[in-house]
Amino acid sequence: MDFMDEPLSQRFTVLYTHTSPDPISDFLTSHAASVRAVVSVGRLPITAEFISKLPSLEIVVCASVGFDHVDLDECKRRGVTVTNAGDAYGEDVADLAVGLLISVLRRIPALDRYIRSGQWTRLWDYPFGSKLDKKKVGILGLGSIGSLIAKRLEPFGCVISYNSRSPKPDVPYIYHPEVLSLAAANDVLILSCSLTDETHHIVDRKVMETLGKNGVIINIGRGGLIDEKEMVKCLVEGVLWGVGLDVFDNEPEVPEELFGLENVVLSPHSAGMTAESLNNVTEVALSNLKAFFSDQPLIFPVQLD
Repeated sequence: MDFMDEPLSQRFTVLYTHTSPDPISDFLTSHAASVRAVVSVGRLPITAEFISKLPSLEIVVCASVGFDHVDLDECKRRGVTVTNAGDAYGEDVADLAVGLLISVLRRIPALDRYIRSGQWTRLWDYPFGSKLDKKKVGILGLGSIGSLIAKRLEPFGCVISYNSRSPKPDVPYIYHPEVLSLAAANDVLILSCSLTDETHHIVDRKVMETLGKNGVIINIGRGGLIDEKEMVKCLVEGVLWGVGLDVFDNEPEVPEELFGLENVVLSPHSAGMTAESLNNVTEVALSNLKAFFSDQPLIFPVQLD
């Protein structure tokens, strides 16, 4: 992905791992002394070993909202600053979350395949969907993206509740301190929280069973938020009504069992991939770099405590 190459090279001396013929370890060793900043555009793990090869490293700039691929403990130990993309992708990710939800509920991809396969021979001989109007929607992680999703669902008459680390007194939605109670109270779960040790597989089989056979899960957060193997079993067994997934546990690998299921809508981690969002994240990354090297406040710093 080279959308940042030209804007970065106009302001900084840039070394590109994605165009280098050398293995990443050799590349890092060759340029170790000169690298003061790393711009992480993809999902290359920024591990303790990676960081150890760069003795002059001062800042890691993530071109993503999530930073679970960065060893924050090692960055803290080394005094390396970390920033992320903040709300650069927010509007577009929220749009796709709602799009996935409507697509799952109304079976839009299944209906598209139905027509393309030539099966439409008489009226109403196709899979029926379910309406979004007045659905009870639980949002797991009411941060900037979760809030934008909630805002988009309000005009549909959805009853919105949420789970976060703590209640947010300035929002009009019902707070659930536990994920199980959130699942029990809703028709839909939308996952938009960060992936941490605490949230890994936070949606397990018990949560899915609690959501129930009419329940829908939308994941635009990280694949590791849900127990993917159990999710597949739940879909096959009819424990869930449907899912919409933009993220997966071991990208770009996707469980093959999902391909034949008509109640599943898949997207290749593309929620923020619009021209507008890529422009936004480029500006955020550049602003963070310029601020850091000018000793100015960072735009979206990641807390390492």
